Parts: sequence; C-alpha cells; structure tokens
Amino acid sequence: MHMAEQKHLSNPALRGRLLAHEPMRKHLSWRAGGTAERAYVPADLPDAAQFLRSLPAEEPVYFIGLGSNLLVRDGGLRGTVVLMHASHAVMRMEDALVYAEAGAASPKVARFAATRGYAGAEFLAGIPGTMGGALAMNAGCYGSETWDHVERVLMLGRSGELRERKPADFDIAYRHVALKGAGIGTDEWFAAAWLRFDRGDSAAALARIKELLQQRISAQPLSLPNAGSVFRNPPGDHAARLIEACGLKGYAIGGARVSEKHANFIVNAGGRGSAADIENLIEHVKQTVLARHGVELLTEVRIVGERT
Repeated sequence: MHMAEQKHLSNPALRGRLLAHEPMRKHLSWRAGGTAERAYVPADLPDAAQFLRSLPAEEPVYFIGLGSNLLVRDGGLRGTVVLMHASHAVMRMEDALVYAEAGAASPKVARFAATRGYAGAEFLAGIPGTMGGALAMNAGCYGSETWDHVERVLMLGRSGELRERKPADFDIAYRHVALKGAGIGTDEWFAAAWLRFDRGDSAAALARIKELLQQRISAQPLSLPNAGSVFRNPPGDHAARLIEACGLKGYAIGGARVSEKHANFIVNAGGRGSAADIENLIEHVKQTVLARHGVELLTEVRIVGERT
C-alpha cells in the first residue's frame, strides 16, 4: 500500500473512506474511464477540508460531483479524487438565501427552494450534476444560469482553508467561470454557495420542476449512459443543429454513439464504450462540423487523465 494511503487510513481525525485504485467508471455518468490511484469519500465538508490538510503539497487532486460533465481517459488519474457527491451535503435557509454545499445535486436544490416558497430555482432541475459542478461551469438551461443567482460562494483551498468570495472575484461567462488571479480546480474548489431567489408560489414552482423534468425525459437520451450536452452552443446557433446537419446522428466509434434523440449527446451504448471511443467521437464531430460549417465547437465536458 502507498505510504500516503497508510497515513490517511490511520489518521484519526479523518471520518471518510479512502479507496485505492478506484475505477472511475463507477463515478462518471458515461460509465467509462480509467482508474484513480486514490479516491476519498469525505463524511462532510469539514472532513473534506481535513483531508486536504493531510495531503502532501505536490499531490494532484480532483474534485468530482456526480461525474456528469467529465471524462477520465482509460489510462486513469495519478493522484487523489475527492468524491463529493457521496458526502453529506447540507442545504438550509440563511437570511432569505438558499445555502447549498457543493455535493448537493442541483435538482434537489431546485426542490428545496420551491418547497420553501421561492421561485426561479426551477431550472436547476434540468442540470444533471451537483452544485459544485454547476458553479464551476456556470451551468444553465431553460433561459437561466447558475451565477445569475449567486450572492457569494464558499471556497475550499488547497491547504484545507475555507473562505468566502463574491461574484466580483470571478470572470463569469457562458459555461465558463475563472477565479481572478488563481485557478479553480488547482488552488481552490467550490465548497458551497448562497443563492438568491424571489419569493414565489411553491405549488407553481414544483409544477414547473415537474414540467422541466418531463421535457428532459422527452428530449434527451436519459436511458443510456451520457454526460449531458457535450458541446457549448456557438453564438446564435445550436450545437445539436450543426451536428445533425452533418448527418452525424447515430454515428458511432466503438461503443460511443451520437444520440439519435439529441445530437449534442454522446451515449455509451450498452456501457461498452471506452473513454478513448468517446474522446475519438468528440474529435470526429468537431472536425466534421468545422469542415462543413466552418464552426469550431467547444466542449462543455472536461477531459482529464492519461491515455493508454
């Protein structure tokens, strides 16, 4: 066993679970990908902070929520993955703001706000990930974006420190968030957010959530492993339209296939696809759209790890 693993397992201050050689396909919505050297499942946010404090400064660290916007290459990850979706994520009301920790699933935050008499959070029901991921990419759908509602955020630093930051500390754009002067995902990670919504009718908000979920079911290939929208929409256009116009619906490489239901989704048919199949298909779609339409598609999904 790795020396660092022995240290973590014997550290009495830690209350989570440390996993060695953890298959990432178990934690990614594409159900594909390599193995992480180590994975830690924190008991809660303070435990995650304590775990970071126990790591060597040179240790590569990755935070993962529901794994719905991520591809880990087949060669796996060197370093440690912190699995936030399995931790106890707190949600509560604070001074008329919704406080939600990074590990909270976005649809749960939508329902939490609605049941407490707030409107405007319903769009979060259409985001298949956690609040941490929604904050990191300014996730949005149905005309709303996450950072439209952020009052402030709680950041977890590389040395385990927690600090509050305001939206002015970040460069925020469409599917893009960057901490000014530092690196999200290298120096700091989103730990929680305080979100502002308007007072509204709970029944109407819950009905809207149900309606949006039905729209997702009818329009997206949710029965097959996928990672949500693969590409950002180019200005004034839709990635799905461009991909479909290239005749790529149903195009497959290995077990990866462009969805016949929604062209901006790549599905892992039967769970047989490798990370390489998915990445190769992403590149094929990008090159085809560029050649035929002159548009360079940018990915929403993050690709990390080593090639085999």
